[in-house]
Amino acid sequence: MAFVITSPCKDEKAGECVEVCPVDCIEEGKDMFYIDPDICIDCGACEAVCPVEAIYMEDEVPEEENEYIALNRKFYEDR
Repeated sequence: MAFVITSPCKDEKAGECVEVCPVDCIEEGKDMFYIDPDICIDCGACEAVCPVEAIYMEDEVPEEENEYIALNRKFYEDR
């Protein structure tokens, strides 16, 4: 199970998560960053440094943010 970036990142794109990821699984999209679920090792480094608290384990994403699970997967499927 991977981490998911949710709405607080949209248009914020602080980028600290990219800098700390040990496996380079975070990519910048048009409006926000996305975590590749096939590469993420669930280390939590990104979650700890996110200044807008946008990153959650997939099974801990708040219900009102659930659409971001699918958006994250779609970002990588459409490539």
